[in-house]
Amino acid sequence: MALACAAVIGATLAPIAAAEPPGYRPAIIPSEPGPAQTDHLAAARYIENHPDAVPLGVNDFSCRPSAAHPRPVVLVHGTDSSAYSDWSGIGPQLVGAGFCVFALNYGGAIGATTYGTEDMRVSFAQLAAFVEQVRTVTGAAEVDLVGFSQGANVSRYYVNKLGGADVVNTWVGLASPSYGGVMYGLVPVGQAVPGMMDVYAKVTSTAAVQQAQGEPIMVELNTGGDTVPGVRYVTVGSRVDEMIQPFDNIALRGAGAENLVLQDLCADDLTGHFNLVYDPFVQQLLLRVLDPGQPAPVCAPVPLGTGIPQVIIAGNS
Repeated sequence: MALACAAVIGATLAPIAAAEPPGYRPAIIPSEPGPAQTDHLAAARYIENHPDAVPLGVNDFSCRPSAAHPRPVVLVHGTDSSAYSDWSGIGPQLVGAGFCVFALNYGGAIGATTYGTEDMRVSFAQLAAFVEQVRTVTGAAEVDLVGFSQGANVSRYYVNKLGGADVVNTWVGLASPSYGGVMYGLVPVGQAVPGMMDVYAKVTSTAAVQQAQGEPIMVELNTGGDTVPGVRYVTVGSRVDEMIQPFDNIALRGAGAENLVLQDLCADDLTGHFNLVYDPFVQQLLLRVLDPGQPAPVCAPVPLGTGIPQVIIAGNS
């Protein structure tokens, strides 16, 4: 059912024309249900043989929002990742809690098996089109957006700059590079040396460099204020984030933004950037953010560096 519906909406719904930049092409909507995973490495190993994997229960286009959960949740993955890689833990939990949940693979090169690497302007438009698909098929007037890492920037740009505020109730950024990062001091050096940022882009990706502190897209995203009226904004960040420095760059500064710090809520949980979406406390916290009737998250110790070896192995396997 999910595959058939995805094919139909992909063929019949055109992207928002005003949001189509040069090089636009539709996002990939994964449709093969895959099992829940507990870390990025397990997800990466599964997706090697199941490139169209989507978290169990996610992208069920026959799902209709309930009175208890009237807004579909759209999950937006991070850099060099996919819907399954980042959401195979959280996605099934949201489905189990009664939400209609959807996720796309955005920002991939042609023939890519990993996503969120290409020009973010294309990604903004891909997300805009996908949200309209979700709203049309489910009949929902509004959605909630949850973005991890780059996904937080992509989704917030859609909300703030492409009219998404009219159809988004709650935006949640997990490990959000809201003001970019300096990458342990490499960014200021690269920006000071002509051509060096282009070198960085070749070593990493176009999208990774576009999210550096002070880069044009990051300046544009926050110009005029980093929030807009009518949307609830929530960030969840870690003081030991390995990718976003300074740590203060995670928080939004606009009116009404709620900035949650993991260690302020659970001092012994030293999860950083990479493990945030697989951290049980954060998963439970997200459920509560989206549905205040959910139980309070349970605090448990998590050692510093958890998840980093798995990400390194996954990225080099």
